[in-house]
Amino acid sequence: MSKLRTALLTSWLAASLALALPQIILGQSREPGSVPEIASAATTQSSTSKTAKSTTAAGEKLDLNSATKEQLQALPGIGDALSQKIIDNRPYRTKRDLVTEKIIPQSTYEKIKDQIIAHQGTAKASQR
Repeated sequence: MSKLRTALLTSWLAASLALALPQIILGQSREPGSVPEIASAATTQSSTSKTAKSTTAAGEKLDLNSATKEQLQALPGIGDALSQKIIDNRPYRTKRDLVTEKIIPQSTYEKIKDQIIAHQGTAKASQR
């Protein structure tokens, strides 16, 4: 009987945590009988996902041929002028084109090379 009680208690704790975790993460307190604010949770998640899209996540590389100006500016050493220069000289066959075509200096390339990629077919060939 003790094993059954332990299993039930564990199940109850897991269910309670699963219900409370989203509110804990979002910093919302919930009064008994109140309705959770779904709209504010959705807004928080939406703004979080926009932020995540503007910066590169671990393991996710920014495509030089399709990145927005804001996404490029989020890279270290890339400001307004360099981001516009990168956009103006699309498409790129490889990320090394940034240096070989003298778009950015080698020192800046060294800072961003692990965060970028040049996918083929993501930019119009007529842009060149």
